[in-house]
Amino acid sequence: MRTGYSVETVRAAERALMAELPEGALMQRAAAGLAAACADLLGKVYGARVALLVGSGDNGGDALYAGARLARRGAGVSAVLLAPDRAHAGGLAALRAAGGRVASAEEGDHVVRRADLVVDGIVGIGGRGGLRPAAESLVAAAAGALVVAVDLPSGVDADTGEVRGTAVRADATVTFGTYKPGLLIDPAREHAGALRLVDIGLRLPDGPDVEALQHADVAGLLPSPSAESDKYRRGVVGVVAGSDRYPGAAVLSVAGALHGGAGAVRYVGPAADAVIAHFPETLVSAGPPSKAGRVQAWVVGPGLGDDARARRAVDDVLASDVPVLVDADGLHLVSVDALRARSAATVLTPHAGEAAALLGRSREDVESARLESARALAERFGVTALLKGSTTVVACASGEAVRVNPTGTPWLATAGSGDVLSGLTGSLLAAGLPGRDAASVGAYLHGLAARSLGSAPLTAMGVAGALPGVWRRVSE
Repeated sequence: MRTGYSVETVRAAERALMAELPEGALMQRAAAGLAAACADLLGKVYGARVALLVGSGDNGGDALYAGARLARRGAGVSAVLLAPDRAHAGGLAALRAAGGRVASAEEGDHVVRRADLVVDGIVGIGGRGGLRPAAESLVAAAAGALVVAVDLPSGVDADTGEVRGTAVRADATVTFGTYKPGLLIDPAREHAGALRLVDIGLRLPDGPDVEALQHADVAGLLPSPSAESDKYRRGVVGVVAGSDRYPGAAVLSVAGALHGGAGAVRYVGPAADAVIAHFPETLVSAGPPSKAGRVQAWVVGPGLGDDARARRAVDDVLASDVPVLVDADGLHLVSVDALRARSAATVLTPHAGEAAALLGRSREDVESARLESARALAERFGVTALLKGSTTVVACASGEAVRVNPTGTPWLATAGSGDVLSGLTGSLLAAGLPGRDAASVGAYLHGLAARSLGSAPLTAMGVAGALPGVWRRVSE
């Protein structure tokens, strides 16, 4: 599992470690890891042209010491100082001693344009806001080179993933001690490129701020039937979805549930004929949901509409004592009071536009501050919030670490894919996974299923059909 810690936590861990080490030892550890990553990217260090973009403080010091190591291996290293009077003195001395040079302000752009590799040491993890004009010019000049960011790309917010202004777009980011939340969450994640973590010996607390599941974590959470299992023990998920206008939403939600491990699916709604035509194993009912039969979880909302029938169905589902996932049209029909009154787990799965409506914000505000928006949804409604998008973010009202999904792909931006995710996540809820686990495992498998179809247009039903294959690969 990848874990991310806030700047405050990282700073505290760094101070504690520096108190035990000789002066400068921690920076040398970071610089060694940074230089090794740069060498890997270059392939051949000897004769390569390297430009260091050096700001004030320790971030610039890391870049200078790494540059010195590359210079000793035969690279031509030039440092461009954005704050010459505040550049790290020890790093400058090391660079010069190794044969590196400091470029004048006038030749900065020229040095960067000629470089094979540019090291972004402008701003550290405490930086806020976008780049200043002088830095913007240098970053623009680096368009043709490999760019490596030191700890995180300059101009992004380490804690939130927000990008307020111009920021470096790196090919790779070498981060020290632990991942920072902003490296895992869009829009900052798009600026980070490939991530490389350098262990510098930090001792961090058990509770991270952000988690990103990996295959092994998901495998450990996947439900697996035993010899005594029957369809009811495996989990029955009820699906309240679809309408005369949108029968496909019902079909796709049921597809996600059936391909996502449910022992059985009960469908309630007006699209029963379409559902049975695609999935004859589905148990159908005219409703209301409370009269449909036993379920271990409900999915409500996809393609439901907003008429009186839809409102009654949502109210009926929310009154149940089993976990409930609310998506799409259902999100427009819920109230804060009804959600907060529930004793069983509740999962909301909005996209940015739906989240904006729930929070009374603009879509742009939600997309630029995905981490904070997901947390706000969870806290306001007392639920687990799965905020869909370029980075799917899962936050829960209990305050546990936010989970971000690393498997998403832009090809999932297609009609009906969210309905499949709802059915899949509902099946995991019915199998007994807590809300945060069901949401994050569902998002992980959903993304993998889309990726398994290749970098090409896909359909929501194709994603549902790919779920058993990726489930098998992850569990094995």
